[in-house]
Amino acid sequence: MYTFSNKLKMFSIALIVIGAIGVVYGFMNSHKSLDDVKTMLAHEAAHHGGGHDDADLHSGSEVHGENTHSGVEHEVSEHHSDAHAEHVQHQLSNRPWSALYVAAFFFMMIALGALAFYAIQIASQAGWSPVLFRVMEGITAYLLPGALIVLGIAVASGTLGHYNIFIWMDPDVVAHDEIIANKSDYLNLTWFTIRGLIFIAGWALYRHFARKFSIAQDTAEDNSNFKKSFRIAAAFLVFFIYSESVMSWDWIMSVDPHWFSTLFGWYVFASMFVSGITVIALVTVYLKSRNYLDFVNENHLHDVAKFMFAISIFWTYLWFSQFMLIWYSNIPEEVTYFVSRFQDYKLPFLGMVVMNFIFPLLMLMNAEYKRMSWFVVMVGIVILAGHYIDIFNMIMPATVGDRWFIGIPEIASVMLFAGLFIFVVFTALTKAPLLVKGYPFRKESEDFHY
Repeated sequence: MYTFSNKLKMFSIALIVIGAIGVVYGFMNSHKSLDDVKTMLAHEAAHHGGGHDDADLHSGSEVHGENTHSGVEHEVSEHHSDAHAEHVQHQLSNRPWSALYVAAFFFMMIALGALAFYAIQIASQAGWSPVLFRVMEGITAYLLPGALIVLGIAVASGTLGHYNIFIWMDPDVVAHDEIIANKSDYLNLTWFTIRGLIFIAGWALYRHFARKFSIAQDTAEDNSNFKKSFRIAAAFLVFFIYSESVMSWDWIMSVDPHWFSTLFGWYVFASMFVSGITVIALVTVYLKSRNYLDFVNENHLHDVAKFMFAISIFWTYLWFSQFMLIWYSNIPEEVTYFVSRFQDYKLPFLGMVVMNFIFPLLMLMNAEYKRMSWFVVMVGIVILAGHYIDIFNMIMPATVGDRWFIGIPEIASVMLFAGLFIFVVFTALTKAPLLVKGYPFRKESEDFHY
């Protein structure tokens, strides 16, 4: 049995406490008055030799021609200045909500990706992976609380907040936006919440019964529990494909309600899948370093690293397919999604391609490197950071625009959910033996080699 060390427990609690303090600070610091925002913009304009304000003022006066009376011109300019300041004020208030949401979704998707990988191993009756099943079950323990937190933040941002993440939750926006109004039968808070609860219930029920049958199989005299696990895994994978796609539309794509991509569900799946597999590798290496997984050898690590390598390439294929088709067609309603990311998010947008594709491609291509624990950990940390930035790029341009920054709200949110993730996962690992004793392919998995 695994014992949750006091050092790791205290570390996770410290992350939660420090992260929570940082999150509260981020929310408190985001509430700026309109005068404060105007002062900030004036400083920015003076520092940069002009800015959004100046551009708005000039465009406002040019509309009225050369003969515009100075009084009217001043009134129009002041109106544009106030409108821009109010827009920036809303972006600043969106930032802590968005930072919290990005981090919450990132850690939730790790657990969901691990659950999908676990179900695939059982449904395919894989012979190499059963020695890692308890690690996967431990990681998936975070899914239920993590998913409820994501849904809670989304709903709270549209009820307690000022529609800080999803603008379609704002009745005033719906009333004046024909495109969003036409989607309101689907995009409304009631159905959004109901769909989210259905997704979470389906994922949590599968995880509950899969875990129950797995532990029961340890002491069973026949393979009845194994057969039940196989059947529910196959059924869950069908539910997962549908629910994951709709979830990605609801929880991520709808932050840009004017834009859609038919590849988006697969794209989000690839990101969560490789993140889940990567965390399986990291937790396995940690447990083995603590002498808890003597039955796991370098061949198992090699196979997990192969999946990290393969799914990174699959992610890149989907990223490029989505990007290339939209760029090539050059339809204004579609291309605006990438224009905003190239203009204001060029470093994180292109940086994540390096971290999620070029780096793992070069580092994990060699078979020997996949067997080196420290090397897999190093690559895994970079992959996880890259996919956090991927989620960051999906959410932030629609909510904070060019006011993004990796600062206290973002770092504190990651610390908060990282601490919660570690606490939940490693607590779950203490609840059952780390080796599935009665699983039919246990012996094959223990003897796995090339």
